[in-house]
Amino acid sequence: QVQLVESGGGLVQAGGSLRLSCAASGSISVINNMGWYRQAPGKQRELVAAITSSGNLNYADSVKGRFTISRDNAKNTVYLQMSSLKPEDTAVYYCRSWGINDYWGQGTQVTVSS
Repeated sequence: QVQLVESGGGLVQAGGSLRLSCAASGSISVINNMGWYRQAPGKQRELVAAITSSGNLNYADSVKGRFTISRDNAKNTVYLQMSSLKPEDTAVYYCRSWGINDYWGQGTQVTVSS
């Protein structure tokens, strides 16, 4: 079993920055890929950014150039640095870890005011 705990969400003005963290604990040997998803009210959950265990990156077009995903394998933590935030980035952000099994965190709210 793997537990994912997100932190770093909050309220920020448009143009500002936030850094999300996702700490993984438990059976960490099964962790392969990690990523961030988000779900805005009335919308489907969507991929924001992902990073594989070998470091390959994938970003949603809407965040390219503004968001950066990274991971610290020694700390079993993945980060999402978000810059130039826009009101449309407002959503609950979820951490996901997938490989043999699929795990999700409980989410952290990010609100960007105009």
